Amino acid sequence: MQENKPILIVGLGNPGPEYAKTRHNVGFMAVEAMAGDGVQWKKDKNALVANGEIDGKRVIFVKPQTYMNNSGNAVGPLMAFYKIPLENVIVIHDDMDLKIGDMRQKIGGGSGGHNGIKSIDSAVGNGYRRVRIGIGHPRDFELPMDPADWVLGRFGAVQMEIIKNTIDQIKIF
Repeated sequence: MQENKPILIVGLGNPGPEYAKTRHNVGFMAVEAMAGDGVQWKKDKNALVANGEIDGKRVIFVKPQTYMNNSGNAVGPLMAFYKIPLENVIVIHDDMDLKIGDMRQKIGGGSGGHNGIKSIDSAVGNGYRRVRIGIGHPRDFELPMDPADWVLGRFGAVQMEIIKNTIDQIKIF
């Protein structure tokens, strides 16, 4: 990371109350928790943006308002406006291939079929850090459900507690 530049922490999700707390919005949940209750979110470049600090470093929290499949349309303009290099971008998103509550971090790589990641990769490249939070897959629960319906569904109470605990474990530095 470039020390003299802010860190852009992007949580992926879909805007609107109908998507709040769905599995696909785990990225929104994470940046909201990391930013805390006292921040002011403002509309900027197709996103809701809040300024903050983590361990003495300037952080810009981002919730794209473009819907998941067009997340790059928010991330690219924000990076350009704030002059943030790719290595200072962290994207937090859901991953159906991980069990609920599992978390993995990596730099770069493929999209794993995640349309939000595909959009960001297309807009800015793929050399940013990714924090993948497991939301499980319907087959894990022997549910005959379309994965698209699964990601747009809500966590049960026990699952939500697991997700909250996972979000609390995210370490940026």
